[in-house]
Amino acid sequence: MLSYTSAVTIALDATPLTVSTGGIGRYTLELARALATEYPEDQYWLLSDQPFRTPPALSNRHANLHMGGRPRNPAERRWWLWGLDQEMRRRGVDLFHGTDYSVPYVAHRPSVMTLHDLSPWLDPAWQPAASRVQRRTPRLLRMGLATMVITPSEAVRRAAIERFGLAPDRVVAVPLAAADFFRPALVTTEPRGNPYFLFVGTCEPRKNIARLIDAWHEVRRAAPVDLVLAGRAHSPAAEPGLRVLGEVPDSELAGLYSGAVACVYPSLYEGFGLPVVEAMQCGALVITSRDPAVLEVGGDGAVHVDAIDTAALAEAMRAVFMNPEGFQDIRQRAVARAAQFSWRNTARRTREVYDAAVRAFSHS
Repeated sequence: MLSYTSAVTIALDATPLTVSTGGIGRYTLELARALATEYPEDQYWLLSDQPFRTPPALSNRHANLHMGGRPRNPAERRWWLWGLDQEMRRRGVDLFHGTDYSVPYVAHRPSVMTLHDLSPWLDPAWQPAASRVQRRTPRLLRMGLATMVITPSEAVRRAAIERFGLAPDRVVAVPLAAADFFRPALVTTEPRGNPYFLFVGTCEPRKNIARLIDAWHEVRRAAPVDLVLAGRAHSPAAEPGLRVLGEVPDSELAGLYSGAVACVYPSLYEGFGLPVVEAMQCGALVITSRDPAVLEVGGDGAVHVDAIDTAALAEAMRAVFMNPEGFQDIRQRAVARAAQFSWRNTARRTREVYDAAVRAFSHS
């Protein structure tokens, strides 16, 4: 049985690492690194049927963290039904962690599924490419193929229990954290030009980018301030003051956060809101929504506004720009709030869920 006193072998789904940026990829990377650091006696495998580049942060740094996967024959191309199980048998895996809404279709060993949020089921427009998750994940949960479920916040935990009829003792909230390199930085990467508000994240309907741009237009009528969008798939119409950076290297993100007038994250719905914690850890002022998960994460370390109220969002942005000194206490609380989250703690709590999954599996 998996326990803290014996070495075990754990596989994590590495499929999120096939995408260059994004919160789930960040989660998979940082969790794998923290687990390998905190539990050096264990062996960890990152497995996927798709090619993925070994992140520089993992290269040659952990002797107990390995990359693997890929089907070896036509039968193994049916990855979730057959190929993944065969690969785990070859590697001697004791437990599987599905980091992105999925677990194997046959339960030969205990498994844990991370359910990041319920966006695939709340609004079809939010996740137009998530049809497979929409169909597959509820079935896996109903069939009990995920021995335990992890959510990144209590808000998502409560919603998942209600929507999927899960036993409360089967679902555990384990918060995420900002990576260590997010810290107050000398502003050497500030975009040239005017002072700027910053949004970091992928361009999805639920991120509320259109309202953010409208609110910025209101502020810009009276103040020389730009809006910078950093992340994958942003393609708004070009206009003066709107700067679209696309994907930004990790080495530049802390400088962007630190140099911003404020990080504005008016998301309509989140499972956690990782950019909020990243910005707070960099000492940035954060203006964000009143989404339950974001409220849970940001607490009193952020300015919260109604995400669908463009006028309120614009007023908050205007107030921060005109009187930055008046928000210094919130900045200080933000740094203290961010310090409550760490990947070390995430790894430890995740490891406890692994242990619970083995106990539950052995009694099933």
